[in-house]
Amino acid sequence: MSAGFQCKQFTIAHQHCAMKVGTDALLLGAWARLPAKGAMLDIGAGSGILSLMLAQRSQGKQAITAIELDAAAAAQAADNVQHSPWPLAITVIKGDILTYQSTQRYALIVSNPPFFQAALPSIDPLRQQARHTDSLPFSALLQQAATLLSPEGEFCLVLPAVSQPAFDAAATEGGWHCLRRCAVQSKANKPVSRYLQSWRIAGKRQAVELSSLLIHAENGTYSAEYRALLRDFYLKF
Repeated sequence: MSAGFQCKQFTIAHQHCAMKVGTDALLLGAWARLPAKGAMLDIGAGSGILSLMLAQRSQGKQAITAIELDAAAAAQAADNVQHSPWPLAITVIKGDILTYQSTQRYALIVSNPPFFQAALPSIDPLRQQARHTDSLPFSALLQQAATLLSPEGEFCLVLPAVSQPAFDAAATEGGWHCLRRCAVQSKANKPVSRYLQSWRIAGKRQAVELSSLLIHAENGTYSAEYRALLRDFYLKF
């Protein structure tokens, strides 16, 4: 089992986290639009990978709050932050986002949320909690994000394609409108596997900015667009 993931400017230890660093988090951390100013919130921080990517991109100049339900993962995220170049930029909170209260309104909220709604449960209860919507239903996640987001703020997340229709329905019912959506494929001949997306709860509605991303080129190597997106983080890029 991998004990860590090395980025260009920081290291993520994740051996105590139910969910290890993966492609979804790396994509979201690089794709989410960084606000010009204002604080940011990472819901379900896990090892802290998203928070650290945002800290690197903002050069540690914007406050980031990282909330994680699991005690072991929260402790590991806090340790990763303390050993990073931006220990003062990120505050890790061990807690439940559904009961989290703050007067702070965030310019950006990011989440790589529990996403499986109709899948066999994991035999590992911590992995079950990290991967399934039992602990964080889409409607509850959206309601809490609406409470914590600033009027012009964006809520960015990544979801598997199979979970997208249910999330779209919950978001629309909650009064959200999509700003950007990126369809991600592993290869050109494969179906869309996940969607990167940005939502807003207030402000003027506008046409959704649609895009697509291939992770691998036809020869199996990483595509040029994937390399460009993650070149500031991957050692091999």
